[in-house]
Amino acid sequence: MHPTIAEIAKSFARDGFVIVPNLFRLEEVKTFKDEIQKILKEVRQESEGEDSPRRFVDETGVYVGLAARSGLFRQSVRDDRLVDILEAIIGPNVEFLSDKVVYKDEDTHVASPWHQDWPYWEGAHKISVWVALDDATPENGCLKLLPGSHRGSVIHDGDMSDGSGFGHRIRPETIDENSAVTAPLEAGGAVFFHDLTMHASHPNTERRERWTWVPTYRDAQADDPPYSFAVANVVVRGTGRE
Repeated sequence: MHPTIAEIAKSFARDGFVIVPNLFRLEEVKTFKDEIQKILKEVRQESEGEDSPRRFVDETGVYVGLAARSGLFRQSVRDDRLVDILEAIIGPNVEFLSDKVVYKDEDTHVASPWHQDWPYWEGAHKISVWVALDDATPENGCLKLLPGSHRGSVIHDGDMSDGSGFGHRIRPETIDENSAVTAPLEAGGAVFFHDLTMHASHPNTERRERWTWVPTYRDAQADDPPYSFAVANVVVRGTGRE
């Protein structure tokens, strides 16, 4: 039995995240993954050089801006199954900000370090949705999160970029791993999480594909600065700022 929207919102307020299984159907996530792979093929063909998007994608398994390139994702970020939950968490005015793919495979398999998302953008708080496009397990790199950690920001180390795409991270010795919740998901499931929720991923020890679509949202009326990466942002429910 699926939890109600009210139960989801209550769980999110308590923990800073909520796990929602079977949000999308298997045929839908297959279409998402196929579209992402098409986009990444185009990116690799278009870009060369030391600081090219191609090199960043290949080294990190991350590409930001799917909705900016794809009508499928511009439509999908408006999906009522997403927005109904987001409205219960954010309020009546919901704005899509940006989205990205994060993937692990045979070549891109390291664990993501513990971090909060907020230091990367600051400003108003935002909610991201981690949608599993493959079955995600501890063996292929599913998420782990610290319940209640969304109640405040913590000190992150400065720019520690090592090519993994994570320039800000929390020292692992400061994390109580015994309190962490591992979040395995079947393809189509999702984790909604606050940008102060501490999270990381397990390493992909099986070297098996684990693709994820991550759209991010904010209160459409929040006082928030413009972001260079938010080129396809759009109000998906309610009204935005004047």
